[in-house]
Amino acid sequence: MKLKRLGHVAVCVQDIEKSAEFYRNLGMELVWKDADWAYLKAGNDGLALLSPSYNQAGAHFGFIFDDRTEMESAYEQLKADGIPVTHIHEHRDGTASFYGRDPDGNGFEYLYEPA
Repeated sequence: MKLKRLGHVAVCVQDIEKSAEFYRNLGMELVWKDADWAYLKAGNDGLALLSPSYNQAGAHFGFIFDDRTEMESAYEQLKADGIPVTHIHEHRDGTASFYGRDPDGNGFEYLYEPA
């Protein structure tokens, strides 16, 4: 299993509009925004803002894969190793991912991000 990089951190916020504007004012670029989540970048690094109504995942950090097959292989390997993971989810922005938890309960995401 070969991860490309740690791609983003996702945090929970109360107000998507207010928080997105705050991080834009810090110099981040707004890439995607919906009513329940927003995604900003600083170079190759991302920040996902999750509203209280966002029910796909809570706070987590995301690892990026260049190749969908590698992400799917990692999914099968983690399942074989007995690590509980969600099903692979197709996202509205063209990415695909699954979520899991480390031994301390911290959330992580393995994300295929097309070029």
